[in-house]
Amino acid sequence: MVTPAPLSIPLQSSPATPIAIAGTFASFAVFLSVTAHIAARNVLGDVPVRNAFVVGPIPAVVSVLAAAFARNSPPALFAALAVALALDGVAIYLLYGESRRLSAYITLIHFVVSVILGTILFGVLAIIQSAPG
Repeated sequence: MVTPAPLSIPLQSSPATPIAIAGTFASFAVFLSVTAHIAARNVLGDVPVRNAFVVGPIPAVVSVLAAAFARNSPPALFAALAVALALDGVAIYLLYGESRRLSAYITLIHFVVSVILGTILFGVLAIIQSAPG
């Protein structure tokens, strides 16, 4: 009986350069800043956008470091997710000046909005890339 080979599709065909890493970090930080602003605005109403641009890079740094150093370790990746969420919550608590409970709620909404919007954008990108011609 022949066992099929595991699916192995490389995400990068060339080695990561510092420019590529910086671009990945910057685009992810902007994405997380936009979703942080959406979450804070959803919960708090009218809030300054500059706070979101301080919140966004914090979980982005943790994510890029986790992708670089804990690539093949699911427990380490889950730990990095927990650290990113905790730091996100602390940043929201300090920047928006709300209670811990409300900051935790904004952090939860930020996580949900990021997952939903990221899934939609990834799906649209996958559809565009699979289009013929």
